[in-house]
Amino acid sequence: MAWILLIFAGLLEVVWAYTMKLSDGFTRMGYASITIVAMIASFWLLSMAMKSLPLGTAYTIWTGIGAVGAFVVGICVLGEAVSPLRIFAAVLIMSGLLLMKIAS
Repeated sequence: MAWILLIFAGLLEVVWAYTMKLSDGFTRMGYASITIVAMIASFWLLSMAMKSLPLGTAYTIWTGIGAVGAFVVGICVLGEAVSPLRIFAAVLIMSGLLLMKIAS
């Protein structure tokens, strides 16, 4: 169950990163509100997962999901630049997440 909570926490990190971008420096209150709610929910789910997962594992997986997810949203939704080096970096992050899961 902790792993499921952690995955949802990571996905909510992607949501709050995206809506923070859309909030335009917290000047658009609808997006700013979604950002804050998603942040709180993400942190809460992370804290629940940390009850049974090691700190290093949980935090690494959480930030990795957020980083790669935000990278994908940036490319697919926001039209950010794609380069072989950026894709390689994302693959390295995902490899690290997989190894962290295996090691746990």
